[in-house]
Amino acid sequence: MDIQFKLEVFEGPLDLLLHLLEKNKVNIYDIPIVEITSQYMDYIHEMQKNDLNVVSEFLVMAATLLDIKSRMMLPVSDDEEEEEDPRAELVERLLEYKMYKCISYELKDRQLDAKKSMYKFPTIPKEVAEYEQPVDLEELIGDLTLGKLNDIFQSIMKKQRDKIDPIRSKFGEIEKEEVSLEDKLTFVEQYAKHHGTFSFRTLLENQKGKMQLIVTFLAILELMKSGKLSIVQKELFDDIMISSKVAA
Repeated sequence: MDIQFKLEVFEGPLDLLLHLLEKNKVNIYDIPIVEITSQYMDYIHEMQKNDLNVVSEFLVMAATLLDIKSRMMLPVSDDEEEEEDPRAELVERLLEYKMYKCISYELKDRQLDAKKSMYKFPTIPKEVAEYEQPVDLEELIGDLTLGKLNDIFQSIMKKQRDKIDPIRSKFGEIEKEEVSLEDKLTFVEQYAKHHGTFSFRTLLENQKGKMQLIVTFLAILELMKSGKLSIVQKELFDDIMISSKVAA
């Protein structure tokens, strides 16, 4: 089991160093290493009087400060190249620690503010939860009219009639399979969910036979009325596009 030590008001050696810098009102980028090291050692001695088991990291920092102090006190020859400031690494560590310390204060303030907030689960009356907004057909269709849809429907119906061979059609009639509006509603709704947005004309042209075409057209109108489909035409002579208003 890990045991965490907290000496006086300091969380660690960097915390103690920041305290000394603020106390002496010195620039963190220009630490007076001799003075700060002396004060740091005084704190260490006081700690050892109260507790002989001083945390090792405080002693390691003391050794680091003494090493920096000794290197700065060495005479520098003019022939030697300019070396990096011995305090540079310590300054970098202090700046990083100070940043995290400030962030911790910010998070603590947010935690305290969060405790002042009250939350409750939504209590929506049954009548409101079951309310469905009525479909506005004018907004749904926009500037399109049923007349335009009918024009497209009639043009495709004409194509269906033109496909009939005038000679072979007289050989006899083949009874066609009955088309259910309910089945076609399901088909168009699933088609819309799968394609998202599709061409009104293309859907009708893909139908086989006049009965399939008529029932598909009726299914589209019914789904528009129930608000499951929306229809739009961007320009005057553009293709009419249909979009599903139900998530796939």
